[in-house]
Amino acid sequence: MAKDYAGGSPKHHQLESKRKRLTWILAVSGLCILFYVLGSWQNYAPTRTTEKTDNSKIACESVPQGGGTGSSTSNPSELSSSSSSVSLDFDSHHQIELNNSESVQTNFPGCDMKYYEYTPCQHPARGRKFDRDMLKYRERHCPEKEELLNCLIPAPPKYKTPFKWPQSRDFAWYDNIPHKELSIEKAIQNWIQVEGDKFRFPGGGTMFPRGADAYIDDINQLIPLTDGTIRTAIDTGCGVASWGAYLMKRDIVAMSFAPRDTHEAQVQFALERGVPAMIGVMGSQRLPYPSRAFDMAHCSRCLIPWSKYDGMYLLEVDRILRPGGYWILSGPPIHWKKYWRGWERTQDDLNQEQNSIEDVAKRMCWKKVVEKEDLAIFQKPINHIECMNIKKAYKTPHICKADNPDVGWYKDMERCITPLPEVNSAEEVAGGAVEKWPARVFAVPPRISSGSIPSITVEKYREDNDLWKDRVTHYKKIINLLSKGRYRNVMDMNAYLGGFAAAMVRYPVWVMNVVPANSNVDTLGVVYERGLIGTYHDWCEAFSTYPRTYDLIHAAGVFSIYQDRCDITYVLLEMDRILRPEGTVIIRDNTDILVKIKAISDGMRWNSQIMDHESGPFNPEKILVAVKTYWTGEEVKQS
Repeated sequence: MAKDYAGGSPKHHQLESKRKRLTWILAVSGLCILFYVLGSWQNYAPTRTTEKTDNSKIACESVPQGGGTGSSTSNPSELSSSSSSVSLDFDSHHQIELNNSESVQTNFPGCDMKYYEYTPCQHPARGRKFDRDMLKYRERHCPEKEELLNCLIPAPPKYKTPFKWPQSRDFAWYDNIPHKELSIEKAIQNWIQVEGDKFRFPGGGTMFPRGADAYIDDINQLIPLTDGTIRTAIDTGCGVASWGAYLMKRDIVAMSFAPRDTHEAQVQFALERGVPAMIGVMGSQRLPYPSRAFDMAHCSRCLIPWSKYDGMYLLEVDRILRPGGYWILSGPPIHWKKYWRGWERTQDDLNQEQNSIEDVAKRMCWKKVVEKEDLAIFQKPINHIECMNIKKAYKTPHICKADNPDVGWYKDMERCITPLPEVNSAEEVAGGAVEKWPARVFAVPPRISSGSIPSITVEKYREDNDLWKDRVTHYKKIINLLSKGRYRNVMDMNAYLGGFAAAMVRYPVWVMNVVPANSNVDTLGVVYERGLIGTYHDWCEAFSTYPRTYDLIHAAGVFSIYQDRCDITYVLLEMDRILRPEGTVIIRDNTDILVKIKAISDGMRWNSQIMDHESGPFNPEKILVAVKTYWTGEEVKQS
């Protein structure tokens, strides 16, 4: 007997059930595919999501030439639309071990206005506690940990954006460096003049009353300054660095230094002009540069006692001069027969000083090239073959033994001649000859081609050059004002081979290449062989400069080096001290470190953003770009 199925055929019900299951599977699969595609599109799309509106902006708007007062907050321009970087949210994905002993400070007040020109390691009040012999009290004396300031150094109340280069060579705003002392003390010498709300730098100097330009032309008649042979120079006791300023149009870059002394803010004036300079002194310690670094050294009435201490200061110049390099001396005692009355010294005294200097030079195997009017020029030998014969006649100073000549960080000067690398003939340049500028910047440096830095090969050097050309091209996409004169004074906190600076030579900037003093490989000599300049430094201490002296600071891997050596909060506060208002910072490091840096810098009045590596989002190294907002201290009311 057939059964009566009120609900229809069971076969029909089975087919319906299978159809529903298949539809469900297809729907779920379709949704999975859709969300996967959406997720992939979000990772690769050029459109960026941002944490805050302010953080989507990184570079300051171009200020009209001649400067102007900034607003109460920075006004950075949009990221270039061609950048594929994404503002990344790491908060829910990373558990950061910040430091068991201390939490991250997220808010930093402004310091008292009395610190607006604070130089921590050359603080006059601290320096006065040290011995005045050999100017030790003007050397670096850094604060102890409990003395470190935990606040932001303020800019003067009416601070303005500095003039753009090359106008900055001749003008600076009075409100940025409110000191008239040099304009009064050096009025006759034309160092600096006050004109309304500006300083003007006529280019004068004690020994070049016709101006630095004419003075350099006089030097050029005696030694070649314009054929690319001479590229790196050092000016000892630089004043406001007019000599270095006017060398730049001849493609010569000078490291100018002077102490923080009674000539108030002379190094600050130099940097405000857009000219390389550091606070420094010929005292008891070596200068923070490697051996065989400079093609030319200069002293124009720098008041350094060259013949004292067994000629130790001339021996230090010899250490840092390249083989065949020149030393130029003008001022006392040169041309003393003309100037002795004005110098208020006796003829016998000046004659004896000049004879003593020339005797030290002869004992160092230097040759006196020429003495003409106010100039005397000496030359270091290209090797020490002939010098060995001279040393048979002059027993002192002896050749230094068992010492690394490149060490220049807290190392006492020595009263001996720094040995040169051995050569096979009298015509060979010790350590290797360098190319003429501009080929020199990308040519293989002798320290690398000779294998004297074992871990760095020619191939590795060339790869590093290519790497930094690509990276700087990427920076230009992110910071669209990089090539347009917005930045002048640039610092690379971890320069390595100088690849970043070399890639920047096409722009109107100069770069202070810093090689950390505790680096496993000392590469600063390579930087100088490329025709670039720089210094040794330990970033656990303050840099030898005034506040607000750099427009752009670049830090690749710096915090990975120092995170276990000192509190990175103080490294960031030091960066803030030397960065100008509305200046830019680029930091490259791993994600965890950048998240911590961003947490700290957000409390320092920086607008910052973490972006992908230029190779894409899967590279663990990221880039943090930040802009320091414009703010100033309050004007102190006179009671």
